[in-house]
Amino acid sequence: MLTDPDSVDPLPKVWDEDSRVGDMLKGKRGLVVGVASPESIAFGCAAKLRAFGAEIALTYLNDKARKYVEPLAEQIDASMLLPLDVTQPGQLEAVFEAIREKWGRLDFLIHSIAFAPREDLHGRVVDCSEGGFLTAMQVSCHSFIRMAHLAEPLMKNGGVLVTMSYYGADKVVNNYNLMGPVKAALEASVRYMASELGESNIRVFAVSPGPLRTRAASGIAQFDELIDMAASRSPGQRLVDIAEVGRVVAFLVGGASSGMTGDVIYVDAGLHIVA
Repeated sequence: MLTDPDSVDPLPKVWDEDSRVGDMLKGKRGLVVGVASPESIAFGCAAKLRAFGAEIALTYLNDKARKYVEPLAEQIDASMLLPLDVTQPGQLEAVFEAIREKWGRLDFLIHSIAFAPREDLHGRVVDCSEGGFLTAMQVSCHSFIRMAHLAEPLMKNGGVLVTMSYYGADKVVNNYNLMGPVKAALEASVRYMASELGESNIRVFAVSPGPLRTRAASGIAQFDELIDMAASRSPGQRLVDIAEVGRVVAFLVGGASSGMTGDVIYVDAGLHIVA
């Protein structure tokens, strides 16, 4: 069931405010991939999309992760909760088959997963292993392309595909290392996919949040320094939160963004404009 908005940590102050806007996404059905904890960007997106009236399907990585994701799925009254490890053959296809059987269509997809082996992430790009590079590309970039391929037949009346990037795709960010070129490939893929899928009225975006204290981001070396830098250098001298990212994603999914596609949308309190 959909619980009291004030109980959905960490979004209490904005959930109720947004729920009064109305059901601008009522009737929309979408898949959100990457929820791991209440602090994850994917959960911020899922909660906002649900608050605006959309039906949501969520995935969890494995049995260990399920116990953390299942309560979150219950909080937002998710219609489906499905296992998904994109490195395991057949799991991705099974997710889209389940969506086809239950809904018969898909209106949007939010891709918020990334991974690089720790030893490769913490080293120089020129020292990364072939296996580490390929794994990072598979999970963080190629999985989005695969999802688009599987989503296209279900987006019969058009749809929206959104992935998550970072400023390190465009500029060198200390300690972002291997994920920089991987995210650059992801952003290039967004542009090509937008061009290829435009005839089907499927729009494609990358959202680029500022650094957030998520479980995934904690794997970056000296991450606290990165957080401090972002807070001190952004025009407002602050960080963004997952609710702010979620509202931008809801805008992209909704009809108000119908004239946009192929863009990288920064949600970083203006950090990317500062030299």
